[in-house]
Amino acid sequence: MVCDRKVHHGPRTWAVACALAVALFGCQSGGSVSDALDPAAVAAGAQQPGVAAPGPGQATQTLGTGPARIAMLLPLSAPGSVGENGRKMLDAAKLAMTDLGNPLLTLTVEDTRGDATYSQQLAVKAITSGAKAVIGPTELPAAQHVAKLSGSNRPVVLALADNFAGGPGVYAVCLTEADSAAAGAGAIAAKGGKKFVLLVPAGASADIFEKRVANSLSVYGAALAITIPYTSADSAAKAVADMGSLVDAPDAVIVASGDSNPSPILIALKAKGIPGKSTSVVGTNRWLDHPTSPLFEGAYIATLDQHETGPISDRFKATFNYQADVNVAYAYDMVALTAGIASAAGPNGFNRQVFENPNGFRGSTGLFRFRADGSSERSMPFYRIEKGALKLVAKSTPSF
Repeated sequence: MVCDRKVHHGPRTWAVACALAVALFGCQSGGSVSDALDPAAVAAGAQQPGVAAPGPGQATQTLGTGPARIAMLLPLSAPGSVGENGRKMLDAAKLAMTDLGNPLLTLTVEDTRGDATYSQQLAVKAITSGAKAVIGPTELPAAQHVAKLSGSNRPVVLALADNFAGGPGVYAVCLTEADSAAAGAGAIAAKGGKKFVLLVPAGASADIFEKRVANSLSVYGAALAITIPYTSADSAAKAVADMGSLVDAPDAVIVASGDSNPSPILIALKAKGIPGKSTSVVGTNRWLDHPTSPLFEGAYIATLDQHETGPISDRFKATFNYQADVNVAYAYDMVALTAGIASAAGPNGFNRQVFENPNGFRGSTGLFRFRADGSSERSMPFYRIEKGALKLVAKSTPSF
């Protein structure tokens, strides 16, 4: 169930992509709007006492005239880069609707203003107002709250929050650092690596990292020898010294950096001769948020294939007069996916079995699929950093 990215995107393309899932799993069961959430969950979504209401935002926008009602929650009037990204996602949605969705979807776009509490309220409203699917929110606390809600007939939520782990029926769309680390580690294990060390920022996400990487390695009979959480208060040298005292000659060291620059850890590793002939360094997509340093040289990274955005990048630039980025790609793909399902199965074809089709979907961010726990998996190319640039080591797989 994979579309050929060389084919111009259109309703027929995404209809073919979704038809197999619909044939296998059928359509959504009936149920009233009151079944969408438990009453307690609706109350929990109400604005919290003492929290100031957000300022004026953009008016609700409606795109398309199709029978499938889809809600999209974006931080359109938020300040700074958050609002800029929200507006990019809106332009992506407009392009996807022009390409695919106008006759299939009625897409209602609400401005969350970048306020997590207000975004949470809008999400509950969308869930309980008959939307067949919700695209967004982008605010991590709001996505995490929605993932905790329960309901017998809740529509799926395609969350656009960064570093969101997902939840049942609330899918993490964006590539997370844990997914990048797991894919990179798996690529080394596929070549014979058996013993791995994970250096990860301390915090609630450390356990998620460990599980994702360990699961990826287990496919190849490899394992994590140890996970070493570190904090900004800890010296990089201490974390690396701890590793040296606990593990002898690992095949690879996986370095997650979170929001921080990985350079301090890399300096400490280099002092120990890592990377070297017997030990590789595996980085993550978050490294690429920072200027490439000579310290990155020789490290491996699994990340999104920039060439996958080709089918929409040129048209997006021609339409909106600026370059598409990953935020554009994520938003375009989610609108395209809902349009494809509406074309193949009709407005009642939105259910978790369809979205969790193990064969996945191909869009402008490549091949991806959603798991039952809400996390996502992506087929990504594997790179080695050479002379400050990403050099392809292995192409992404054409199927799962």
